[in-house]
Amino acid sequence: MPNLKSIVLAAALAAAAAVPAGAAEPSLFGVWKNPKNSVHVDIRPCPQGACGYVIWATEKAKADAREGGTKELIGLQLFREFQPKKAGVWQGKVFIPDLNRTFTGSAEPLDGRTLRAKGCLFANVLCKSQTWTRVES
Repeated sequence: MPNLKSIVLAAALAAAAAVPAGAAEPSLFGVWKNPKNSVHVDIRPCPQGACGYVIWATEKAKADAREGGTKELIGLQLFREFQPKKAGVWQGKVFIPDLNRTFTGSAEPLDGRTLRAKGCLFANVLCKSQTWTRVES
């Protein structure tokens, strides 16, 4: 039986997904592409908060993932257990396929079209940020 915390989280995620364009806080949910347009990730609500799955990748990205020890890139969960933290910033874990490792990460929708994704080796130490762009449907 779900507890109150999971019910509240599910309601908050549903409300965030339903926020119309131009509202105060842009939605994290949707399909995003990395800066090289080599990977597209679908970020959607999941029992742990928000999760992102690879739905498209170039052959080079797939090969890089295999070289790193990740057999299948398509369908792989890259963003794991993301939870809303401070104003518009989500935090969780990011799996890097070509390194075959998981790091702490954050995602912040900057507007309806761009998302700042950040991964860190340790808590805010040795970090890398990227700006992802929403894939138009």
